[in-house]
Amino acid sequence: MFTDHYEILEISPNANSDTIERIFRYLALRYHPDNQTTGDLSRFSEIVEAHDTLKDPVKRAEYDIQHKNHSGDRWKLAEEASNTKGIKQDVVIQDKLLSILYVKRRQNISDPGIGDYELERLSGCPREHLEFHVWYLKAKGWIGRLENGMLAITVEGVDRTNSEPGREATTRLLMHPNHTG
Repeated sequence: MFTDHYEILEISPNANSDTIERIFRYLALRYHPDNQTTGDLSRFSEIVEAHDTLKDPVKRAEYDIQHKNHSGDRWKLAEEASNTKGIKQDVVIQDKLLSILYVKRRQNISDPGIGDYELERLSGCPREHLEFHVWYLKAKGWIGRLENGMLAITVEGVDRTNSEPGREATTRLLMHPNHTG
């Protein structure tokens, strides 16, 4: 797990060595365990570790490479979070999964489960993307794992599916892409 030393010291990655020292002294005094008012051993340890890394030019140069890579990941995260198209697509995938599991349970009440591979194939969604959606639907109580490990829709999931506005649009998602009729 990446630790942002600049964030811990509350400084810019462009801070010079004098600024690093000044801020370190201030924060170290504030969070030192001997400080009766604001002492915090855990926070103090983080501050010392950040300082030890950033005060050494060689360690700082190595750390800055990792920091730059991590910052790129944070920008990607922020960019995806602001993209409402991705969130809307997630809703479509979740509705599609519920619909597939709904139809499977309705067709065979005694064997209502679908395996991960089959669900991946039917939904057209890769397994690594399905993990999030399956987690969400399970946490909501709309789907669950059967004793045999298969996924199946729950009563709550059936109620959710039946209460969806525009149910006809969701049903169309289940049609094969080459279906013309």
